[in-house]
Amino acid sequence: MLENLINLVKEHAGSAIINNPAIPNERNDEAVADASHSIIDGLKNAVGSGSFSDLAGMFGNAGNAGSGTIAQNIQSNFSDILVNKFGLNAGQADSTAASLIPSVLEKLVHKTNDPNDNSFDLNGILGHLTQGSGINVEDILSKFTGGGGVSGIFDSIKNIFNGK
Repeated sequence: MLENLINLVKEHAGSAIINNPAIPNERNDEAVADASHSIIDGLKNAVGSGSFSDLAGMFGNAGNAGSGTIAQNIQSNFSDILVNKFGLNAGQADSTAASLIPSVLEKLVHKTNDPNDNSFDLNGILGHLTQGSGINVEDILSKFTGGGGVSGIFDSIKNIFNGK
């Protein structure tokens, strides 16, 4: 999943990272990797904190994926990295994160929901996010066939984290 996400970020990194004079060209790959890790960490934090309705809303509608609480948290985290690691000022960092993270999240969700695109799937994403937590992703994904939909999946994860 990480490799596909890095490639997705690279596809959208043009003006935000690649053509950004505030990020040295020799550090473009590093900035792309940091953006990718920010996305994964933000999704993991959402799972860990029980933000399942936000996750369900995000994965249920690609058009809104880049504007919710999770996206804002990821954007903020990536902005902090740009300030602390790359030396951008807060305005530059916020602008860079705002031009990259929402579009990548929207494309990630679109690809996840597209049955003709196998570069991302909900099983793989959930597997990566819940790795080491003892959650059986197969059981969670069965909620799709049982009519639980995305929100049913995240309700199952929430119950596991809450010990139910």
